[in-house]
Amino acid sequence: MIEELLPESVVTVETHGDEGFQDAPLYPEEAARVARAVPKRRREFTAVRACARRAMEKLGVPPQPILPGAHGAPTWPAGLIGSMTHCDGYCAAALARATDLASLGIDAEPHAPLPDGVLPSVSLPAEQERLARLTARLPAVHWDRLLFSAKESVYKAWFPLTGKWLDFSEADIELFADPGDEARGGLRARLLVPGPVVGGERLDTFEGRWTVRRGLVATAITVPHP
Repeated sequence: MIEELLPESVVTVETHGDEGFQDAPLYPEEAARVARAVPKRRREFTAVRACARRAMEKLGVPPQPILPGAHGAPTWPAGLIGSMTHCDGYCAAALARATDLASLGIDAEPHAPLPDGVLPSVSLPAEQERLARLTARLPAVHWDRLLFSAKESVYKAWFPLTGKWLDFSEADIELFADPGDEARGGLRARLLVPGPVVGGERLDTFEGRWTVRRGLVATAITVPHP
């Protein structure tokens, strides 16, 4: 599912349901990070890292620990960039060589409406107006949840380039459905704060893709080198 949203230079590994990754071994330093976590958190932490290590193997990189860094963002081996996501019944990791992309971010969520009261806290008035129009035209998609996922992917692509927090209100995201296919499309995030400098150029927008499949919504952002 995630693979179809990303360029060929990105390697992905994903799991649906219980495919044994939840019991994969952790490195001691990883296990220490979740020693006091609830079982669900430990299972997700373990499964998503198993996905990431399989992706490393596909890139010819020896498997190694993936420790949370600043703000919980994963710390990748030198020369790699990547992103991970997990929700109930699904885990995925996407990795690429740093020479191929500047950054990337992925996110998956249950394809269901956001809880009452959440949308106003994670969206801009202009985004809410666009969501209302999309919902009227294509009601099979939970556009509020899709917007939330897109915001998560934008942040995951943003943070490795800046090392800074990005608030929900600091990116204005526009969603598009592919012609003739309401289950997938594109997205554009206009950054409302100074964007990261990549290759000497300051970026003011991020581009990405989305899909709805198997009861999930998934989004992905890629930031190419200039």
